[in-house]
Amino acid sequence: MNKGIIFDMDGTIWDSAKQVVQAYNDYLDKNESISFRLTEDLLKSQMGKTAEEIARVYFGDLSGEKAYAIMKAFCGAEQSYLSTHGGTLYPFMEETLQALSKDYKLYIVSNCQQGYIESFYTYHKLDKYFQDYTCHGDTGMSKGDNIKLIIQRNSLDNAVYVGDTQGDCDSTHLANIPFIYAEYGFGTVSNPDYVINQFKELVTLMPTIF
Repeated sequence: MNKGIIFDMDGTIWDSAKQVVQAYNDYLDKNESISFRLTEDLLKSQMGKTAEEIARVYFGDLSGEKAYAIMKAFCGAEQSYLSTHGGTLYPFMEETLQALSKDYKLYIVSNCQQGYIESFYTYHKLDKYFQDYTCHGDTGMSKGDNIKLIIQRNSLDNAVYVGDTQGDCDSTHLANIPFIYAEYGFGTVSNPDYVINQFKELVTLMPTIF
């Protein structure tokens, strides 16, 4: 039986907010004559949204075309920075992934842009634990549809999704699988199926699910 755990990125596997803010503001200082500067609080309030949605929040006073052009340039600067600086992994990350990978296939589905997950892999060298991944930037699809895609593409008989926002929970339920709320992350969730307070709790929780 193929059993899978599908993970969100931000607020679940790592916190890259400090690094992303640095990369974004460095880019703006060097390339754009606009007053906007990113803060960690604003960044975290937009976690889980697509690049198109975030661009409208950050640059709502600009045309959609200009806003998205800046956002695309942001993403390139962000990926370059994260590939060489990484993010902040949550405690016991590699030990937990290693333990889980013995009994479950591991995957990533995120609403991030293309290249973001690859930047995580490049710096932290944790790709050896994951079987597959996808994101909104790769497919243009919603998170719920991307979860379904991973399940279908990898012929999973049972799967759960681990995330930290209400959007993650809603997307998971649209895909008809259980949702594990990473309470240590950025968001709040009203109707999770399971809750963890630390990433390592997955090792003891998963055998109770399947």
